[in-house]
Amino acid sequence: CKTFDARANGYVRSEGAGMILLKPLTDATRDKDDIYAVIRATALNQDGRTPGMTVPSQAAQESLLRTACAKANIAPAQVQYVEAHGTGTPVGDPIEARALGAVLGERRDSQQPCRIGSVKTNIGHLEAGAGIASVIKVALALHHRRIPAHLHFENANPDIDFDALNLQVPRESQPWDSEVSRIAGVNGFGYGGANAHV
Repeated sequence: CKTFDARANGYVRSEGAGMILLKPLTDATRDKDDIYAVIRATALNQDGRTPGMTVPSQAAQESLLRTACAKANIAPAQVQYVEAHGTGTPVGDPIEARALGAVLGERRDSQQPCRIGSVKTNIGHLEAGAGIASVIKVALALHHRRIPAHLHFENANPDIDFDALNLQVPRESQPWDSEVSRIAGVNGFGYGGANAHV
């Protein structure tokens, strides 16, 4: 998939499955488990009425992000990376980027843009398994303290003003060092308008 690229022309279907073990942090700490990530909050909503079944709602996505950040007790500008749904469609990519920028780019230092990427550029769209692939990618990025390169990004989609939105697509792997907690989000959207954020 060519997510966020001017050549975006839809997604490539793929197959796969993933599994993670969820455990209360107190139990995982007590049991001396390897902890790759901590899920601070989740949020769900629905697009409502849109121009078409496959056309997402920017307003719903913005509301979703604000709800997830509020539940996690973090300011949106604290989010350093978002694993975007990022199907690589000319309609969906700009809507998702504008929603991310409207919420996470607000009150953010322009020298510290929120980085965004999508595992779909690596493995295609797993459809029912897409969300877990995104969560696993972010957990591994947190664990290894590296933000992976986003593939197939040559020329930005002209309908996305990354600078104005305070967003950045990492063209190469980057160290993820931070003086504060490393905080990431994961977007996952359904064909019929279901939206989720972790």
